[in-house]
Amino acid sequence: MATNPFFTHSIQGEQDLHESLVIEQIKMFGKDVYYVPRTLVREDTVFGEDTMSQFNGAFLIEAYIADTTGYGGDGDLYSKFGLRIQDQMEFVISRKRFKEAVDDNTVLIREGKPNEGDLIWFPMGKKLFQINYVEYETPFYQFGKNYVWNLKTEVFEFSDEKISTGVADIDEVSKLLSTTVTVTLAAGGTGTFVEGESVAGGTSGVTAMVRSWDPTNRKLIIYDRSGKFTPGETVTGQTSLASWVAAYTNTLDNTNSEYDDNKYYEDSGNTLLDFTERNPFGEYGNMGSNV
Repeated sequence: MATNPFFTHSIQGEQDLHESLVIEQIKMFGKDVYYVPRTLVREDTVFGEDTMSQFNGAFLIEAYIADTTGYGGDGDLYSKFGLRIQDQMEFVISRKRFKEAVDDNTVLIREGKPNEGDLIWFPMGKKLFQINYVEYETPFYQFGKNYVWNLKTEVFEFSDEKISTGVADIDEVSKLLSTTVTVTLAAGGTGTFVEGESVAGGTSGVTAMVRSWDPTNRKLIIYDRSGKFTPGETVTGQTSLASWVAAYTNTLDNTNSEYDDNKYYEDSGNTLLDFTERNPFGEYGNMGSNV
């Protein structure tokens, strides 16, 4: 026998009232966070990932913290790869407010809902969290409808993605953790590069962000670069209009890491192998065309 048609729990007016109360509760007891959507640049459809992802916007929205006793997850853990911070958080956001604050103002990979892989900036803890799973049926159909998204997140592991949201605290993550390289400039340039500005190569079209500028030694330290500046091309600051000619770009030394050993291994390898030979690993190709 079917349910009694004279009794229903799916009245539009009741649903609207309940949704308004949910939004009010989140605004009263929640925290302001930023939703940072991911932009795919070069997706690997085999592995389902994009190592070239960018984050180009941030949208303010209120969220309720499901567990106010602290971070979840395994916390701080020493492994063979060093210290891993595995803090987790669950954010509860209103579906209606998400549409108004985020979905209507940007293009998401999958429209209409928060996306796994997008980020949440938690200003109180000054941490970026990556959305690992979006739960959409908790609480379970109150008055016949769902009103919130439950975002299960974990601390974001930065992998040199480009972060340029316009929110200073979020963009600082990219500045502090990105791989930085040093460009040595030729004498005779004009102007002073400004920290945080974009620079561009006149020939290659390569762009990068300025981390620091040493006018005495003509050393320009950059990050978020799109390629390698060509020796002899003019590098111009897009804000300062400083203009200098690139002489040499050192892509081996990451000045953002005191543990970076790329240059050491490169130099050590050059003392072990003779790369002037056609084949430094054996005799084939080094004894004429008859071999």
